[in-house]
Amino acid sequence: MSVFAPDRLRRTAPAPNSGIVHLGLGAFFRAHGAIYLQQSMAQCGGDWGVVGVSLRSPDVRDRLAGQDNLYTALEMSALGPKPRIVDSITGVLFAPEDPDAVLTAMAAETTRIVSLTVTEKGYYRGSGAGVIDWDHADIRHDLEADHPKTAVGYLVRALGIRRHRGLRPFTILSLDNLPANGVLTRALVCGFAERIDADLARWIAAECKFPGTMVDRIVPATPESVNQRFHDTSTYTDRALVTHEPFCQWVIEDDFVDGVRPALDVAGAQFVADVGPYEDMKLRMLNGSHSALAYLGHLAGYETVAQAIGDKSLMRFVTALWRDEMAPSLTAPAGTDLQAYAMQLLERYQNPEIRHLLAQIAVDGSQKLPQRIVAPLFENRAAGRPYTKLLTVLAAWFRFIERRATIDQAPLDDPLAHDLMNAARNASDDSELVRNLLETGFMFGGYPTSEIAAELIALLGQNGTFDDPARLGGPP
Repeated sequence: MSVFAPDRLRRTAPAPNSGIVHLGLGAFFRAHGAIYLQQSMAQCGGDWGVVGVSLRSPDVRDRLAGQDNLYTALEMSALGPKPRIVDSITGVLFAPEDPDAVLTAMAAETTRIVSLTVTEKGYYRGSGAGVIDWDHADIRHDLEADHPKTAVGYLVRALGIRRHRGLRPFTILSLDNLPANGVLTRALVCGFAERIDADLARWIAAECKFPGTMVDRIVPATPESVNQRFHDTSTYTDRALVTHEPFCQWVIEDDFVDGVRPALDVAGAQFVADVGPYEDMKLRMLNGSHSALAYLGHLAGYETVAQAIGDKSLMRFVTALWRDEMAPSLTAPAGTDLQAYAMQLLERYQNPEIRHLLAQIAVDGSQKLPQRIVAPLFENRAAGRPYTKLLTVLAAWFRFIERRATIDQAPLDDPLAHDLMNAARNASDDSELVRNLLETGFMFGGYPTSEIAAELIALLGQNGTFDDPARLGGPP
């Protein structure tokens, strides 16, 4: 139980016992998973408190430290803000400062699940799905050092400690927006373990569980204006406030070590045998349309999702993208109407209180677009279905990179930024821009990119700088 004092948040009862370690304690988990766990423990009990681990910055740890690891999750809608004090976080560790403490928490017998939200780049993927970038300095470090830097390094080292002590492994639960995130995480962990200890790798493969998940809630960066408005009207100070939309969804494959898991279904989560259809639907229809708005909206001069979807031309483009190209590429989850799902997405995007920055969505395009845009594009093309709008999103990303490299001269937040920016700078026209970018990185895999080059060049020529959404459409 927790209450607030006139000046700050504080607990009035002991924190729950910890059963989960979460790697990557950003705003999303605190506005999503931590709330599900709080509701589950409130209704069914259980020792499912969370030890959060920050891998890159002490900021969250420092903000929560002075308020007993409590914080406010503020639901934002046209009905006004709705605050909830969240008390499921029991402690926060900053990994670079004390890696032994992180490994101790993960290796504790009471830890039954290690979950993670480390973003696409935190998986250090190499040239193909499930393959680690073995040349990355952090991965090379973790193969040799007892004190890791990466999530996969921590997972494998902690599992090694548990095996040495005769303990059961923990379940590894990825909450990141990646296709087959459980399968991918399993491949990365087992592949990394194989480089260290073949017996450990076999034990992990035989005994550890990696359930796939689909998570959905829009959690924008909290603007200072919202922070100020909250503190002007609240009776307490909260240095770790997070904001989120009303909608929330969590679909989880019911496959946990020894069947031990929190009763998340009482809080609204869905346990299913196959998360694939839910994952594909969300990755393509929500995340794919977000990427479309991120690049097209940015080039048209908009700053947020709500502003971009308020442009009638962009709204028509996105609704047609859902109807004509995204939905036909999917097998809908049982009982799901994809057009109704699309209209629900549209309503969510129009939420006037959610300031979801296009710049926040636009980062890491090389990691996001393969599953969101490129895969359905080539699937539709092979099946003889429409794909021009998907191709338009790809063209807009190319123009976005070119603009960063040559006009804005601003940094590109992407693991392949160096190669992408050089490809754009070395292009003298749209033809060279397309050729150079299609040859960059692993994101296009084995797809026949040469077959779409002419169409991309035509779309770039038709739309110019993409500053006028009214011009969006197929090649002339």
